[in-house]
Amino acid sequence: MIVRIMGEGQVRLDDGRLTALNELDNELLTEMERGDESGFRRTLAALLDAVRGAGTPLPDDSLEPSELILPSPDATLEEVREMLSDDGLIPG
Repeated sequence: MIVRIMGEGQVRLDDGRLTALNELDNELLTEMERGDESGFRRTLAALLDAVRGAGTPLPDDSLEPSELILPSPDATLEEVREMLSDDGLIPG
């Protein structure tokens, strides 16, 4: 799976990592619903770090279609809210 982190680039990520990422995504959703800005910041950073850590960066000039698009680390709660689907940022 190709994942784009807005403002950073793309990484190739094994589909088997989605379960762990979904746990962070669910936590992020809960914090957003509560309006917990500090929790939101912490969990968004953890989610992006998990993707970076588990993924293999693609070259900057690579134009692979992204199957998943995640917000930039400095995205606001409102910006992330606009990106959400019923399943959160990560389907499943």
